[in-house]
Amino acid sequence: MEWTPEPHELADLELLLSGAFDPLTGFLGHDDLHAVHESGTLADGTPWPAPVTLHLPVDVSPGDEVTLLDPEGLPLAVLTVTAQEPDGLTSGPVKALGAPEHGPFARLRRTPAQVKEELGGRPALAVTMRGPLDDLSEIVDTAKELDAVIMLLPLSYGEPGPAVVRAALRAKDQLPVGTIVVSVPLAPRAEPEIDLELREHVATAYGATEHLAGPEPVSIPGPPHRRGLVVFFTGLSGSGKSTIARGLRDALLELGTRTVTYLDGDVVRQLLSKGLTFSKSDRDLNIRRIGFVAAEAARHGGLAICAPIAPYAATRAEVREMVESVGADFLLVHVATPLEECERRDRKGLYAKARAGLIPEFTGISDPYEEPDDADLVIDTTHMTIDAAVSQVLGTLRSGGWVR
Repeated sequence: MEWTPEPHELADLELLLSGAFDPLTGFLGHDDLHAVHESGTLADGTPWPAPVTLHLPVDVSPGDEVTLLDPEGLPLAVLTVTAQEPDGLTSGPVKALGAPEHGPFARLRRTPAQVKEELGGRPALAVTMRGPLDDLSEIVDTAKELDAVIMLLPLSYGEPGPAVVRAALRAKDQLPVGTIVVSVPLAPRAEPEIDLELREHVATAYGATEHLAGPEPVSIPGPPHRRGLVVFFTGLSGSGKSTIARGLRDALLELGTRTVTYLDGDVVRQLLSKGLTFSKSDRDLNIRRIGFVAAEAARHGGLAICAPIAPYAATRAEVREMVESVGADFLLVHVATPLEECERRDRKGLYAKARAGLIPEFTGISDPYEEPDDADLVIDTTHMTIDAAVSQVLGTLRSGGWVR
């Protein structure tokens, strides 16, 4: 089988394959994980600070081989399964199928063996970075004292990654000739002490004789009216969500203070998701596609308006995560018009067809709608005009500072 791991799993896979996680040769299983949590060692007593795991959503058996793909679908490695736990935790060694090509700054990603060869036995001062370096004098003084080569290791994982690499390249220009920059996609760990231990381990793998951890970046979000925002409407067919969404779009265009992207469920179905069915898996895929496009618009400070039915809570949560992971805000609007009212309106005759069995898996009739318990705004259009509903949403955007 083939599988594309989650981003943090892909980052760990790359470091496993490069040798940066030496002595690990694959993803950890139950016994090693228990030992890591309890004593900071593997089950055989080898010091190791942090879990390195892979979860597969399908059942596999010992001896099975799983081809692990990058986000573009290219094979990265083969995992030979040694065990799988009931929660999907899958362990086993990995074997590289090719050098990683995904992600930015590929030319700066080098293996520990390549870096050690360049060092040629010279001492090296490694500086791991998750943000810009405030003061280079300590690095220069320490390297001079050790008579060491300076090695900048920007930890280029996730959304902030490219900026961290650029900061390292800028710092290199101000540091002694011969300074080395190596991009390392190390995903941060939740506990600072464990994260630091893992950074030190990786630095040592790259040949460092001394390690300095760069300061953690201070993130100060911009004012709301400059941040990206996704206004995500959800509700039954006929609830009025698309009409409110269009009204909000028009109101924002009239104001002219935000760049607006409008993603209506029906329009997306005809273009971005043409060919998908209304099965649960295809509905989830449709919402993920909408979420991806909306997050990309919001990533650059835009305001995206989405109006799909989005009946499943887990998929809505995925979209929220997509948006917030790029540093944007997410506003969930539940248009909570009751089924009876939606069915009474039934402009397209869809409910009648669903009742007659002509439309299978129709939300509200033969397929569930999971009402959100995390909505930022709830609107019932049964006794409310569209203008009033639009004004309510616009008022929320103004009070939140997203619109001026």
